Amino acid sequence: MKVTIVPSSIASAGEEPSQYLISYLFNDTLAIDAGSLGLYGTPHAQAQIQHVLISHTHIDHTATLPIFIENAYEGKADCVTVHGSDAVLESLRHDMFNDRTWPDFVALSQGAAPFLKLARLEAGQTVELAGLRITPVAVNHVVPTLGFLVEDESVAVLIASDTGPTEELWRLANGSSKLKAVFLEAAFPNELAELASISKHLTPSLFGAEVRKLTRDATVVAVHIKARFRTAVLEELRALELPNLEIGVQGKVYTW
Repeated sequence: MKVTIVPSSIASAGEEPSQYLISYLFNDTLAIDAGSLGLYGTPHAQAQIQHVLISHTHIDHTATLPIFIENAYEGKADCVTVHGSDAVLESLRHDMFNDRTWPDFVALSQGAAPFLKLARLEAGQTVELAGLRITPVAVNHVVPTLGFLVEDESVAVLIASDTGPTEELWRLANGSSKLKAVFLEAAFPNELAELASISKHLTPSLFGAEVRKLTRDATVVAVHIKARFRTAVLEELRALELPNLEIGVQGKVYTW
């Protein structure tokens, strides 16, 4: 399995790039979230992506979805399928593809050459897409949000998405004997614990508590670090001395 953290910024000299927008690409054909997806590679590369799963409605996870769909459009009957919960699909119809924010690609997809198809996801209901098995799991965020366990024949990877402290995610992770990696957010530094609680994100302290719920020997990749607080969050994460911790790198291709 190949997982790419789709980049959303260019690093300044001597600095690491920040993850302003959120997208993950699996095997070049399936994406989770579309924050930066429409900025990735070439239109030809984007057209290889058959499925996009949207974890929740926040704009850092959806920002370039219309750009991606336009780039990937080939005027064929076979088009990209966008998957989401009822809350996500309703938001896409009314908040994005509404002829105000963007042309109504949903209405324009009724003919023989659709822009996109929409498909419903439900927590706990596994789907098979692009040669992968994906199990959505509800997590603890301020809007309805899904994390995803992604599996092939030999490897499983967990994308936690945005979440505060949660439980079902770890039950799912611990039940997978193939688990190789968990991509887990660490949004705010410890001094902003109140803000993290209100917005249902993790601090490094909470990140450490969540990782201790994991009983599998898997790499934990810290992602979704708020750019303004990146230096402080990285210092606090490293101070945890977690043996399997990695800091997520924009543009890196992780292979298992």
